[in-house]
Amino acid sequence: MSTTIRIGTRGSALALAQTGQIADRIRASSGAEVEIISITTEGDTSRASLSSLGGTGVFASALREALLAGECDLVVHSLKDLPTAPAEGLVIGAIPKRADARDALIARDGLTLEALAEGATVGTGSPRRIAQLRSLRPDLDIRDIRGNIDTRIGFVTNGELDAVVLAAAGLGRLGRLDVVSEFFELSHNPTAPGQGALALETRQEIPGDLARVLQGLDHQTTRLTVLAEREVLARLEAGCAAPVGATALIDSDLLLLTATVYSVDGSQKLTASHGAVLDGSPADRNAEAIELGRRAADELLSSGAAELAPLS
Repeated sequence: MSTTIRIGTRGSALALAQTGQIADRIRASSGAEVEIISITTEGDTSRASLSSLGGTGVFASALREALLAGECDLVVHSLKDLPTAPAEGLVIGAIPKRADARDALIARDGLTLEALAEGATVGTGSPRRIAQLRSLRPDLDIRDIRGNIDTRIGFVTNGELDAVVLAAAGLGRLGRLDVVSEFFELSHNPTAPGQGALALETRQEIPGDLARVLQGLDHQTTRLTVLAEREVLARLEAGCAAPVGATALIDSDLLLLTATVYSVDGSQKLTASHGAVLDGSPADRNAEAIELGRRAADELLSSGAAELAPLS
């Protein structure tokens, strides 16, 4: 393959690291030249909280505009930041194998959440994480923070905060898992739909060479689990900043999904768990995963999820 593949990405250290890993895989599998193009998004320039910015699409819009304008051939998104509604003229060409989907606590002196002192200060920009922290430790002083991973870790190391909560996948991709004092298990703290996964988005008309490259990067198990998780958000008409957690896994041919909606103060939550047997063609399995997400979301809505939490 002789054509240069241009990959668009945000310019943060994490975005560049995960895009670099994708670029390396493309070079190794196809022998193609790869150019990485850094694109500035609203989420990178604004210091406002993610919830006030609207959450959904704040990191994706500029990347998609560059893709549609022909400035790049594909873009790499953190899937949890990608709106669930399809973008006209674009498709998700591949979802590589997912990294660790858990959240991680970085605390002073290596403390766990339970060991933090009463009234300890904990930083996060995620309404879901805030609700989960308040549910487990209502005494904590939760601070809304922004910034890249190093900035957030710095809040702890410089003594400004007692702890922060970050995604384990991002820490792993930057080689910073050494700072983690506790991993939160998904069974108790489900994370954002799609957390830990990447989405490789491209224009709808994919050239044959690029289509073959993307096919080699796609991981079917990951695609099925994130399809189910993200359909929960889509059906709830919720954004990626809503206090919603979802975890899907595959055991043999059984796809299992658990989704939870939290009240903002963490005092209440609603949970729905469903399963589906995966059978038939890849398209049939994808459709079954989406239907599973719909069933879980419908149960949450019928139980009062829209009244419990701000979903839009």
